[in-house]
Parts: sequence; structure tokens; C-alpha cells
Amino acid sequence: MAESRRLIILPKTPVERFVQPFNYFFQVESAGGLLLLTAALVALIWSNSPWAVAYQDLWHIKLTIGFGDWQLSKFLYLWINDALMAVFFLVVGLEIKRELLVGELNSLKKASFPLTAALGGMVVPAALFTMLNIGTPGESGWGIPMATDIAFALGILSLVARGVPVSVKIFLTALAIIDDLGAVMVIALFYTGDLHIPSLIGAGSAMLVLILMNRVGVRNPSIYFLIGMIMWFALLKSGVHATLAGVLLATTIPARTRLNSTDFSSSIDKLIGYFRKAGNEGSHVIPNADQNAGLVAIETAARESQSPMQRMENRLHPWVVFVIMPVFALANAGVALPSDPIGMVLSPTGLGVIAGLFIGKPVGILLFTWVAVRLGWTQLPDGVTWAPIVAVSFLAGIGFTMSLFIGNLAFPEGYLLDAAKAGILIGSLLSGLAGWFLFRRISTGK
Repeated sequence: MAESRRLIILPKTPVERFVQPFNYFFQVESAGGLLLLTAALVALIWSNSPWAVAYQDLWHIKLTIGFGDWQLSKFLYLWINDALMAVFFLVVGLEIKRELLVGELNSLKKASFPLTAALGGMVVPAALFTMLNIGTPGESGWGIPMATDIAFALGILSLVARGVPVSVKIFLTALAIIDDLGAVMVIALFYTGDLHIPSLIGAGSAMLVLILMNRVGVRNPSIYFLIGMIMWFALLKSGVHATLAGVLLATTIPARTRLNSTDFSSSIDKLIGYFRKAGNEGSHVIPNADQNAGLVAIETAARESQSPMQRMENRLHPWVVFVIMPVFALANAGVALPSDPIGMVLSPTGLGVIAGLFIGKPVGILLFTWVAVRLGWTQLPDGVTWAPIVAVSFLAGIGFTMSLFIGNLAFPEGYLLDAAKAGILIGSLLSGLAGWFLFRRISTGK
């Protein structure tokens, strides 16, 4: 058996041997959360260092793209928040679509428990924030503590995953994805500016083209991405937040494969046989024409056995986790602490975010799920007790990326935004530590 394993392992080049440790690092689930945490700490330290002016000036560099009369000019931080985050929302949309089609949300029975948990985890934090901020300038930030940062939450869970059932991880993932969907709806409905109808019509026309492309069988992800960019530009000018173009684009990406698993297996068997007959066995530096044709056919079969949705998600996910989200955190997590930082944290805005994430999230998740289970509307996932559900409910209070994003929509630059950011950092930190501690207790049995 060991010999057969060695036969299928390709020899590594010096470059591959060098990058292997880095590839392993980026395959670890906690890597994305670690990079986010590092970027946030760098932003926080930098924005309160002697080089704080350089930090602010960096994100206010103006970048212009286009030519002639077709130009778009924005500050660097807006390119990050409006353009790069549209790609983040595209991946979020692809994840939601995948879960709805073939994942943990593809049936009411499987989706009912995380759906109930997510609903409680959105309603109670928003209500708690509103109670602490009603009548104040910060009351528009009620959507900030509603979301869960899946990278951070899964990263912490992976650190204490020993003894934790796989179903718990699946539950947390489904909960976070539903949270993201809820946050997208909140952004679309409540954080939209004055509408520019001609631009909105342009965005709708682009969406119609995408739908028609799907219906007639266009499968090249690059073409969808190009039309999606046009829709993004139209939404940017329409008053609807441009990042929603990512979610809308995701709904139109084809999810069906051209080859099912049976056809793929049959095709590969035939093509491998063709490849073997096309040349002598042994080492060949360059395959002959028939062998090369076989290799191309095998590549085509492998590609057609994956849907465009899968291919796009696989290509974009590493960029989102290891580039876009850390850059977003670096640009948005910097909070210039005032002379009275405690006063800022304990302001209605800061306290509302902390209470919403650290208290509202677990209370909402546990209250809604407990009531739903007692009434027979849903049931606990197979093999899961209430103890890990309690721990997950605290991990869900790690808002970070989506919370920072909504904070930027709710408040202009200034004291309220800084107070919200401080609340997000503290609330997420407390939630992460509580979730980590509870899972450690569960895994050690103490």
C-alpha cells in the first residue's frame, strides 16, 4: 500500500519543495483568521503611532482609471470598500448559492436549525443596539452587530477542533452564511442612498443579460465577470451600494456540470486507455501528437465535470481570504484613539456594538433555537448537544469584516465611526475568547 502511494506522488522540483510549507499554511483554516487578526492589529497600532498621518494619507490617495471622458476617480479606501469588496460579496453569493443547491441549506429540515439561530442572532443584537442608541446620532448603526465573520469564527474553531463533531462546524458555517445573506439584505434595503433611475435601469439591463446568458448556456466565467463589472459600475452610480453587484452576479453563474460523475468516470477510463495506446510506456519529455490530444481531452473532461460556479469560487476564494479581506481590515480597522478612549468605548455607539456582538448574539441564537426546539419546529443537528451550540453562539459574535463594512455605510468618517470600530474590535475579541474558552472546556471535558 505504501508503495502504491509513492507511485502516484510526483517528484518535487526545488521550487515546489521551497513553497510547500507556505502552501500548507494557506490550506489551514485558521490561516485566514490569523491574517485578518494581524492586519487589524497592524492597522490599530499604525493609526496610533507617530506615523498615523501616513496611515490616513495612504488610504486617501486618489486613483483614477479609464480614458478620455470615461474615467472613474476614487480614494484608495473607496476602491477597496466598493470594488475589492464586491469580489468578496461575489464569493459570499457563490457560497450561499452552493449551500442552497447542494449544501446544508438545500432542504427545510437541514436549514431550519441554523436558519432559526441566524434569525435570533440578527434580531436580538439589532434590538439591543437600538435600545442603547435610540434618539442618539448613532441609531443608524443598528445593522453593525448583526453579522458573523466566518473566517475568524472557523479559524478559532479549528484551533480547538479536537473532539468537536463535524456537524458543529457545519452548523457554524451555515449560520455564518445565513448571517451574510441577512447582512446583504440589510445593506440593500436600509443602507442605500438616493436612487439614480437611469443608472438603476442600466444595472437591471446588465442583470437581464446575465440571466439570458445563463439560460442560453454560456459557461465561460470570464464573460459573466465582464458583464458583472458593467453592472457594478451602473450600481455605483445608481445609489445602491455597488458591492451588491457581486451577490447579484453570483445568482446567475451556472451551477450545473456538463458531465455527471458517471459520464466523467466513463470518459476518463476511455481517454486513459487512448493515451496508453498512443505511445510507448516510459518517460517522455514531450508527448507525441496523439498523447497530447488525449491530455487535452482529459483536461476538458475534468473542466466540464465542474460547474462554472465551482470553478469561479475555487479561483476567487484564496484571493478573498488571503488578500482582499486582510487589505480591507488594514484599511478599515485603524481607530485613532482619543484622549478618552474609555469614554468612546462606553459611548452609546461603542457600547451598543459590544453588547450586540458579545451579549445579543449568543442570547438571540440560544433563545430562538431553544424555543423552536421546544415547540417542535426544528431539532438539534445529529450528534450535537446544547454545550457546543452555546460555544458556537459566542463565536458567532465575531462580526469584524461585515460589521466594519456596515459601519462604513452607517456613519461618515469621524467619532461615531471610530466608536463603532472600537466596539467591533472589543466585541469580536470578547466573543472569540469566550467561544475559544468554552470549546476548550468541551474538548478537555473539564
